[in-house]
Amino acid sequence: MNGLTPKGSIPALVTPFKNGAVDLDAFAAHVEWQISEGSHGLVPVGTTGESPTLANDEHYAVITACVEVANKRVPVIAGCGSNDTRTALAHLAHAEKVGADAALIVVPYYNKPSQAGLIAHFTALHDATTLPIILYNVPGRTVADISVETIAALARLPRIIGVKDATGNIARVAQQRLACGPDFIQLSGNDDMAIGFNAHGGVGAISVTANVAPRLFAQLQEATLRGDYAAALAINDRLQPLHAALFSDSSPGPTKYALHRLGRMSPEVRLPIIEPSAASKAAVDAALVHAGLV
Repeated sequence: MNGLTPKGSIPALVTPFKNGAVDLDAFAAHVEWQISEGSHGLVPVGTTGESPTLANDEHYAVITACVEVANKRVPVIAGCGSNDTRTALAHLAHAEKVGADAALIVVPYYNKPSQAGLIAHFTALHDATTLPIILYNVPGRTVADISVETIAALARLPRIIGVKDATGNIARVAQQRLACGPDFIQLSGNDDMAIGFNAHGGVGAISVTANVAPRLFAQLQEATLRGDYAAALAINDRLQPLHAALFSDSSPGPTKYALHRLGRMSPEVRLPIIEPSAASKAAVDAALVHAGLV
């Protein structure tokens, strides 16, 4: 386990842009705000960070900035995935060099590798680093789905410590717990399922909603981890419209719009993502009011 046991609220950080360029000043301020509001970890350049649109130098600059601003106050789990194993290896090498605490590695997308191919891919990454690795299974985006059996095989490798599960199948949590053991870290990739996920054996979420409501989502996670599901449900009742609104158009457009409404950054996104529709913006506005954030 390398001593790292990430849990709780771990925002999948957006990457701010300004006039087409990565806005590292706004990003640093966002990281600082997340930590001050109680987030328990940070994921730079995941899917929510628009990593597919970042050049390698931008990708690496964001990881470096996150590590430097966090300054070991919370774990930094750097997004290092790619559909090209060689590129993922380069991302992983940079994350290790600059002092990230772990890597989040998504299933290779578009290629649609076999289960044997997935084992080969993740084993090659595992063998090339000293960083703990968290698998990211999101078949709605990648097409390929890591089976429970494949996750169990990978969990035998000492530095593969957990999974971000965005399958939307709550039964997978119990299945993976039985296959991988209770110490294998399971983090939800779906904010609207976070309470149930933890009830089945999860220990946290890599969250989109936490970008916008970091304190509330951290409090929700803390409540579940101490077994106070009544408190968690009360918080989730405030956040549920926001969970939905942030995916009312292509992500992270609604999330950046919400952060813009809170005065935290530009709403700018990169093609092929475009600004959210008027209906999506209205849903976000209503959700921010419902949550008491504006």
